[in-house]
Amino acid sequence: MYLKQLSVINFKNYEEAGLTFSDGVNVFTGNNGAGKTNLLDAIHYLSLCKSYFNPIDSQQIRQGADFFIITGDFNKNDKHENVACAVKRNQKKQFKRNKKDYQRLADHIGLLPLVMVSPYDISIIIEGSEERRKFIDNVISQTDNSYLDELITYNKILNNRNAFLKLIADTGRYDPAFLEILDEQLTASGSRIFEKRKAFMETFTAIFNKHYQFLSDNAEQVELIYESQLFQHEFAGLLKKNIEKDRIIERTGAGIHKDDLTFAIHGMPMKKFGSQGQQKSFLIALKLAQYSFLYQQNGFKPILLLDDIFDKLDDHRVTKLMQMISNHDFGQVFITDTNESRVRQIFNNIGVAITLFKVKGGEIDA
Repeated sequence: MYLKQLSVINFKNYEEAGLTFSDGVNVFTGNNGAGKTNLLDAIHYLSLCKSYFNPIDSQQIRQGADFFIITGDFNKNDKHENVACAVKRNQKKQFKRNKKDYQRLADHIGLLPLVMVSPYDISIIIEGSEERRKFIDNVISQTDNSYLDELITYNKILNNRNAFLKLIADTGRYDPAFLEILDEQLTASGSRIFEKRKAFMETFTAIFNKHYQFLSDNAEQVELIYESQLFQHEFAGLLKKNIEKDRIIERTGAGIHKDDLTFAIHGMPMKKFGSQGQQKSFLIALKLAQYSFLYQQNGFKPILLLDDIFDKLDDHRVTKLMQMISNHDFGQVFITDTNESRVRQIFNNIGVAITLFKVKGGEIDA
């Protein structure tokens, strides 16, 4: 699968732009703030119906404009797919596939799988567990539509339970029968999500280890561990055990919404003991493992977006990474970098042709 053409109107700092891509390596070069990353984000919109960086759609509209439109023409298994996203201020986002509106955006997820690697990914390591759960859920959702539906269901039930706990605190009225119904619903949904996460991590961890060891030349020992309360306890029992505490804090303190991933290097937390280069290598291996997993599950290659990828990586790891993404296991790649000559040299050294676009202030020179 690959993106043949991209068109943007009033998207971020672009008034209008149209680009035609190769099915191999495409590179955007230019100074910081020129708009290189905005093009990657436009591609991300077409795959996952949202910005990678900002959840508020209206904030992606160019200053002074009332709307933005992103359109892409894809080749998927030798079939043409046209995807368009339009956002107008104070109106619902429109998303179309081959000129037909989606009734639910969730139905689009997984059609055009994509992996993004960005400096913002450091939040997966340094921020709270929600960021790491989002990573797991994003990967699984691109291969399993029922998983995304289950997540939506679970979060609705969780919100209902939390609202009921608050109501008990506010009014003093406690209905144990109603709470039992909510607990049964939450347990059923959460247990299904747990089993899918567990099965995913059993496959994913081995893929991740392979990618990290390749990038580091087996120089470092890292660990990726899935943590969940449901490994030690039945979900229903956890809810019953914690009910008094839940009533005090007015929210549900146990469940799969507390799941986490542990990242370690040489047995120590990556967050505290990993260098910037080691942390970036860990994140890249995580994302490349995501790519490999999507490829295995879907049977075709996702699109790979690499934003400012060379910063904080030594020359050896850069070369290893470029060798990896340029071989036959990877398909179409988009890269941003501020240094045109560096990119040209890297790919000249490994004998890979690139299609280069120079970006300056929302203008593109192919």
